[in-house]
Amino acid sequence: MAKRNPTKTLALLFFLLSSQTLAETPSPPSNAAPAQTHHHHHPLRRILLGVLFGSVTGASLAALFALAVRSFLLVMNRTPILRGPVVFSPKINPKTLESAVVASDRLEPLGGKYFKAVLDTGEPVAVKRLGPPGPQTRPDKRRAHRHLEMLARARHRNLMSLLAYHHARDDGRFSLVYDYVPNGSLEEAMKRVRSGRLCLNWEARLRIAVGIVKGLQYLHFGCRPRVLHYGLKPANVLLDEEFEPMLADCGVARLVSDSGGAAVGGFAYVAPECLQSCRYTDKSDVFSFGVILGVLLTGRDPLDPTFATEGSGGSLARWLRHLQQTGEAREALDKGMLGEEVEEEEMMMAIRIAVICLSDLPADRPSSDELVAMLTQLHSF
Repeated sequence: MAKRNPTKTLALLFFLLSSQTLAETPSPPSNAAPAQTHHHHHPLRRILLGVLFGSVTGASLAALFALAVRSFLLVMNRTPILRGPVVFSPKINPKTLESAVVASDRLEPLGGKYFKAVLDTGEPVAVKRLGPPGPQTRPDKRRAHRHLEMLARARHRNLMSLLAYHHARDDGRFSLVYDYVPNGSLEEAMKRVRSGRLCLNWEARLRIAVGIVKGLQYLHFGCRPRVLHYGLKPANVLLDEEFEPMLADCGVARLVSDSGGAAVGGFAYVAPECLQSCRYTDKSDVFSFGVILGVLLTGRDPLDPTFATEGSGGSLARWLRHLQQTGEAREALDKGMLGEEVEEEEMMMAIRIAVICLSDLPADRPSSDELVAMLTQLHSF
């Protein structure tokens, strides 16, 4: 059926109405018959007028209603720009939180930009202090607030629970408040491993790798909208009392300036497409995970000078690829975790997985969903 044009309909009504009006030129009544004819056409005129004014009124009301709905949605989506503490957990008092976060002398370093703070209630929390923010518009600040609210609602075993954040009134810095975890970051743990102060066997390291990729899987496939980490590195992986890994700062690097991501060590975990074209996808997170898996397998820092050997190009990714191609991948394994033959076979398979994750082309890397299956098949969890 053809769709009617409202403009043409109104024009037709005007034409009929004007024709009816011209046809009804008044004349002095001479007998009863003309009076009856005028009375006969009067209802038709009223019907036409009613249709005309009803159409105009309906169109006007529909336009006003649409404008009212649009204005209401704009007001509802306008997130206020908040300063000071914003609390998502009922167990934290905003005033108590602000006094604990602002007072630097009450913060105990946990490594990197993480600190331990004790609230007045005796509750310990972990505080991540971000670098000074760059130029931010009001929509930027509202977007950051909405993202942090979404992270506070996210629930997964391998994600840090965001309890609150503090937006400083003077310099605009953000401080993120998480549940306290006693073993600090994976970065600090691997430093203790390299110095001989901590021993992590292969089972513990594989469990850490599986936990990290399960957290990524939840961000990429379990969150709506999907969340990309943008800053996955050992400094943003915290370990609980059982050395279960928990991802922190998910997506925060894109919203709020974090000078730690711009450091030389941070670049070692950045995928090549991000440095070349600033294009970031879920496969960029997978590349960062591949570097972490390589660190767990070798026990070495990504900036270790031994990676500058022939054929490696100075990076962990190329070094592992070079050793695998030459059949010397076993030489890359951390000697401190070599043990049973079965475990060595699992480690060699894990090196192959790391090399795939570190492919230069994003399309050649597996998804986090596929990585969970690949790593869990190495060992029963």
